Order: sequence, then C-alpha cells, then structure tokens
Amino acid sequence: MLQRDPWLLPDGVEEILPVDAQHLEILRRQLLDVFECWGYEKVVPPFIDYLDSLLTGSAHDLNLQTFKLTDQLSGEMLGIRADMTPQVARIDAHSLSHQQVSRLCYEGTTLHTRGDALGKTRIPMQIGAELFGHAGIDSDTEVIRLMLEVLAMAGLKNVHLDLGHVGIYRGLVTQASLTQEQELALFEVLQRKSNCELEVLLENYAIAPELQTIFLALPKLNGDKSVLAQARTVFASADASVGEALAQLEQLADILHSYYPELTISFDLAELRGYHYHTGMVFSAFVPEVGKEIARGGRYDNIGLVFGNARPATGFSADLKVLAALTKGTQESDGRARVFAPFAPEDRALDEKVGDLRATGCIVIRQLSGQQDHAEDLACKQKLEKIDENWVLVPLN
Repeated sequence: MLQRDPWLLPDGVEEILPVDAQHLEILRRQLLDVFECWGYEKVVPPFIDYLDSLLTGSAHDLNLQTFKLTDQLSGEMLGIRADMTPQVARIDAHSLSHQQVSRLCYEGTTLHTRGDALGKTRIPMQIGAELFGHAGIDSDTEVIRLMLEVLAMAGLKNVHLDLGHVGIYRGLVTQASLTQEQELALFEVLQRKSNCELEVLLENYAIAPELQTIFLALPKLNGDKSVLAQARTVFASADASVGEALAQLEQLADILHSYYPELTISFDLAELRGYHYHTGMVFSAFVPEVGKEIARGGRYDNIGLVFGNARPATGFSADLKVLAALTKGTQESDGRARVFAPFAPEDRALDEKVGDLRATGCIVIRQLSGQQDHAEDLACKQKLEKIDENWVLVPLN
C-alpha cells in the first residue's frame, strides 16, 4: 500500500484559508442578519443524530448520501446529517410544539458520502429558512422572496427563478391508477427526460390514451409563462387537482412579477426533484455562471407527523460556500483597522492602549519576542508608537 502524503485531504473535502474564510464569515453574518430582519429565529441542530430521524420524510432521498455509524453508548445506528431540514422540522414539531406560525433559520456544515457532478464538495455549509404552520400561497411567496433577498444580499446578479408543482404529477399518477412500482419507474424516466424510454414504458401501462398523451407531453412543458397556457390545453382531460396546481403556479408567478418586474421566471412541469417529500410548489434559483441551482426549496407539508405534530411547511436552503465562491472579490472587507503593536511586555500603558483599540473593533497584532515580521508584512495600515510618553497611532507609509 502506497504511503499517502500527510497533507492530503480526502476527495471532496477542502480546507478554507484565511482570506476566503473571512469572506465566508462576513457573508454568513450578513445573511443571518437578513433572516433575523424577516422574523426568522436561528436554531442549531446537532451534527450527528439518530439515523431514522435524519431519514424521516424529506430525507429518505438522502439515504445514500448519509454517513452511518454505530453509537458506542446505545448500540443504535447514528448518522451524520446530510441535510438539516428534517432536524429543523423536528424542532418545530416536537421541541417547540405550538400551533402558531413559526419561522426558523439555520446554518451549519453537512456531510455527504459523495459530491455532486459539478460541485464535488462533500462538506456543504447549508444555510436556509423554514416557515411552519401556514398552508397558503402567502407563505410560498414569502419564502421565495426571502431567498431572492438573500441572494441579492450576497451580491448575486441576473438570478433566474424556476418554478414547478409536484401536485401536477401526483394528480396524473392518481388518475392513471398506477401501482407503486409503475409510479417509481415512470418517475425515474421523467427525471432523465428520456422521451424514447417514456414511450416504451407507457406502451406497457394499461392507461387511457389521453393520459398517455399527457405523460408524453410532460417533459416538454418547460419554458416561460406561455408553458402554462399550453399546459391548460394538454391537461384538459386531467383531474381537477392538476388544474388547481396550474392555477397556483399562475397566481404565484403574477405575485412575484408584481414585486420583481425584471425577474426572469421559467416553469418546468416535470421537475420532480424531492418528489417523495415535496407536496406542492417547488422552486430553484440559477445564475449564468453555474450549471446547477444555487438555492432551492419548496413545500413539504406534514413532515412533522412522525414527530407528533403534522404541520404545513415550506422553506429553502443554499450552500453558503457556493454563494461565497460566486461573490469572491466582489465584497469589501469588514473595514476594521489593522494595527501593529511593538514588543514591550513590561509596558502596562501599551497593554491598556491595545485593549482600548480592540474594544472599539480594531485588529491589533502584538509583536512577539524575536519576531522579524514588519507591520507591512502583516497587512497593517497603522502602528503604535510611543511619543511624549503616550502610545499613539501612526499611519504607515
């Protein structure tokens, strides 16, 4: 076995160096401030949890992404969180356990067994917000507007919003009376948007010809708002629930357009990511620089049922590290002064001056014995000098 260099990191695991870490931290604070201003209260779920809790409801799709281990104390299976949403749902349903609307936000590191095809990282830093206790379109609107506000605060431009509604597919599946096995097979083909596979699959299903026509058209129903008018015609023979889902999409798009006339909104009626747990509206945000969504979310009602309190819910999340990478170099530093203080261990007046400066938010770097670094080497713009028995700030040339 070849000896591995001790400085190597596992695939998909990266370290963040000072300049990038500072940018990441500034952005984290700014975005949490946005959440707070909208009335969202921060919660801190544990990094490790019982596996069945992590894989409840919304997290079944994350089974393969979750690192699993045995608890040495209880012998039970634990998991390292791959997504924080189920944990936040548990906090709302059990730990808070009230009936009024609650708004919760969070941020923290998650861990995946494998990275995605584009990002490759296995340690995303998830940041997001969830709204519990309201089932109307108002809460869907609020969460999407909050997501757009967060992306704007991060400095992202040319954001494109993609909307869908899993109720369309659910309604069609129910109308077609598909078995669970058939539903799963159809779902997987639609995810790939493979028209040839879809035709072959539907030929083997004993469903009405008009429903076959609808399913064949579904992958093609994506684009601007004209798609919704086209869908009205395609879904003419569909159950009422499908028409209701379309109406909700139209209403939401109109509301968002009234707030953001310049926002590009598209629709994908075959968008089924998270189908196993989403119950209504789903949405994703894109920017031209990235070939995948940079934030996404949707409605996932009743996820809290297993925790004893079924509640309507909607929310969104993003990877803070992705947002930081996209805005690297576009944000100013925090503006705090960097001051160099010379080595003078017995000088109590210098100690007091350093303490006073730090109390006002200045960054003060004390010289150590034998240290050869100059103030300029440490990116300091000022230094402390003793003039007439007083320590004063002197700008560096």
